[in-house]
Order: sequence, then C-alpha cells, then structure tokens
Amino acid sequence: MKKLLLVFILFGSALFAQTINIAVAANVSYAMETLLDEFHKTDPDTDVKVTLGSSGKLTAQIKHGAPYELFMSADMKFPEALYNDGIAITKPVIYAQGSLAYLSNTQKDFSKGIELLKDKTIEKIAIANPKTAPYGKAAVEAIKNSGVYEDIKSKLIYAESISQTVSYAVTAADIGFIAKSSLFSPKMLHFKKDVNWADVDSKLYTPINQGIVILKGGENKEVKAFYDFMISSRAKEILKGFGYLMP
Repeated sequence: MKKLLLVFILFGSALFAQTINIAVAANVSYAMETLLDEFHKTDPDTDVKVTLGSSGKLTAQIKHGAPYELFMSADMKFPEALYNDGIAITKPVIYAQGSLAYLSNTQKDFSKGIELLKDKTIEKIAIANPKTAPYGKAAVEAIKNSGVYEDIKSKLIYAESISQTVSYAVTAADIGFIAKSSLFSPKMLHFKKDVNWADVDSKLYTPINQGIVILKGGENKEVKAFYDFMISSRAKEILKGFGYLMP
C-alpha cells in the first residue's frame, strides 16, 4: 500500500510539473543557478529550461519561431524590436545593468587604464561580436571614446558571445573585454582584481541596460511567475552579488 501511495505521489508531482522555455543572454549564465534555486523556493513545480546565447542570435531564433516563452536580453534594443514587431507581449523593462571589465591570464598594469591596450606586449584583444552581443558593442564604444581605436583595431579578435570572449581572453588573446558578472563564477575566483582584471571606466560606454520580455506563447502563470521573480527585489539582490548594477 505504501509503495502504491509513493508511486501515486511521484506520478502526481510529474503530472502537475510545468516546463517553461526561456532564452537568456550569455552574460547571465553565471548567475542563473543561484537565481533558479531562489525561484524554486516558491515555485518548485516549474521546470525552467534555459537556452544561452548572444542577444542578437537569440533574437533571430525568436523571429524564426523558436519556442521560447521569455527573453532576458543583454540590452534593451533587441527586446524593444520584438515588442514593436508584436512578438513580445510585454513592454521591455530593465532587470539589471551590466558592466565591463578587462581580463587577462597574466598580470597587467591596470593603472594605465585603457591606454594599456596600446602596449606592445598585448598583441590580441578579445571582444564579443558588436553586431550581435551588446557587451561587444559597449567594448567598441569604450575603445573609440578613449581615442585608442586606431592604434589597437588590428589587435581585435571577435567571439560569438560574451561567454566565449571569456575563454578567448585567457587562451587565444592577451586580454579581453568581458562582462564583470563572469568573474563571479567559481571557476574564475583565482583571477585577482588589479592583477588579472579591472573595471573598465563606465564613463566610456553607454550603460548596459538589460531588458526582459514575455514572448507570444508565454501567456501562462508559470512564465508570469518567473517574470515577476526576475524583476523582484530578491532577484536584483542576487544579480548585484554577481557584479551587476541597478539603475
């Protein structure tokens, strides 16, 4: 009888469990596990399937019918375009504000600021593709606004997403422009501030406002619950712990 009861409980739990599909900008990947753990404290029966990628590529997938129900972008431009096209059913709101950092596998003199990139010992600089990755766009903006673009443009190597840029920065390049959030991954804790990494002067680039929208097909209570969680004060506190700013 107890075995039958256990089977019924397990079957009943599976029966009522719901899966939602969300598209998430790669820079948020380092915080997702903590965010999902917190979300599941109040919504344990909702299974959240996460697809990571550059915001531009995820937007293209959404426009071509990918079955995502919610989109967390690395900027506001892409979700605003989806909203204007009627593909997103909620107006984009900011859930976090990203920031740029330099990262190198070897010790660098970050006291030089962005002028460091002109150093002859730096031959390759990794950035995310500015056409599809907002952090890449911000990196190019910072380089141009600092006046060093013409001096270092031949050194730039492009990654498909900000997460791939992290890999490039510590393998294929001498330094890279990364999302500061990536430094809070357990695998990155051995990199030291002002030795391996430093903040990029935020005055050099437009604030990276990251937007969230519910998409067509996401008109259900489970998606709404996750959306409400992501714009809640608790989610914002978690994101601040991963290097994000709040507007």
